[in-house]
Amino acid sequence: MSQKVTVVGAGLAGSECALQLASRGISVELIEQRPVVSSPAHHTDMFAELVCSNSLKSTKEDSAAGILKSELKKMGSFLLSLAEENSVPAGGALAVNREEFSRAVTEQIRNHPNISVTHAEVTELSEEPTIIAAGPLCSDRLYEAISERVGTNRMSFFDAAAPIVSEESIDRSIVFSQSRYDDLGIGDYFNCPMNKEEYDTFVDELLSAKRVIGHDFEQSDLFQACQPIEEVARTGHDSIRFGALKPVGLIDPRTGKRPWAAVQLRAENTAKTAFNLVGFQTNLTWGEQKRVFTLIPGLENAEFVRYGVMHRNSFVDSPHALDGSFGIPGTSIILAGQITGTEGYVEAIASGLLAALNMYARLSGKKTFKLPLTTSLGSLVGYATNPKTKDYQPMHVNFGIFEPLDEHIKRKDERRQKMMERAHKDFDDYIASRQELFDCVKRD
Repeated sequence: MSQKVTVVGAGLAGSECALQLASRGISVELIEQRPVVSSPAHHTDMFAELVCSNSLKSTKEDSAAGILKSELKKMGSFLLSLAEENSVPAGGALAVNREEFSRAVTEQIRNHPNISVTHAEVTELSEEPTIIAAGPLCSDRLYEAISERVGTNRMSFFDAAAPIVSEESIDRSIVFSQSRYDDLGIGDYFNCPMNKEEYDTFVDELLSAKRVIGHDFEQSDLFQACQPIEEVARTGHDSIRFGALKPVGLIDPRTGKRPWAAVQLRAENTAKTAFNLVGFQTNLTWGEQKRVFTLIPGLENAEFVRYGVMHRNSFVDSPHALDGSFGIPGTSIILAGQITGTEGYVEAIASGLLAALNMYARLSGKKTFKLPLTTSLGSLVGYATNPKTKDYQPMHVNFGIFEPLDEHIKRKDERRQKMMERAHKDFDDYIASRQELFDCVKRD
């Protein structure tokens, strides 16, 4: 097949999409605006850069995120494979070394004979086969072009990233290694224990600290899964002690007891030379981050490798603007990634793969690739493209959007087990019926 497809954006969705199309013999022009035009959240010029956390969420088989990963593996996701190859210990989650992961993706794309890379800002939409995977941080001019084409008002939310500290600046006489409910010294997380007085002081200073973005957003403008730590704290003095700082399953070796609260640190790279503060997405100024976060026991002399940042993410009203394949009706354009309102790293990878399958299906005269609503990816697409969806907001994959079971099962664990079994069966059956989209793949 000699057709050419333009993919706009070399983030997670665009990178996966480009590799999937190229592996099916499609000539791909991948257009990335960086470094010609920078974004407020990116730090490198590499592809598939992770701008918030380095975690791709749970690997547990009975979780919605775990089911989605299983589906991606069965469909031959390139980026999920590279993520696993560049993973760092993170308990029951898949976390990656950001730089090594992005470098591996970049190298694979640049070395593929069917992909050419152009660095430029796209300001208007083509009539030729195009996949827009520009992400939520696409330039204003590109978003305006998309808005004009889909005929909807601009939609957006604020997102935030957590700070990272160097390992050598962490006081290991205070900070201990343990994953929840494991033995002391065993686990992939460092823990900074707090007593009640330390916690109270920390919360007071956190709430009084200066923010970068002051009052030009409401709580509804914040993406729920990435709420700044200070905004969560505003909902109640103990709110973060029952959230990101919950101490359950941890034992402070200095006291032999569970601490009042605990800040967890997760490795950023395989060498464990840098750690991010788990759940500490923030909108505080850099000076205030250093002042307030060094109140955390064990981080008094912390060296900040990267401070947390906050930025505005844009997305389209997919349920009322796009078709069931995330395509713009009446055009040769398909959208992919977080600009569609599907939120999350793995979800972005999945939407890029989905866009590639549907573009390939269009070019080869095959029917749309549409997974059952009982599957993880199918349920997410169903939610995001259902015209009945009101007040559309970004969504992670979760059991709440899966098609309900026919039978009522009271126990949550049994209910989710049944949903997982059904998801695997329905997914496998559908993929078996669409092998024409997978038999054509060539891998080096």
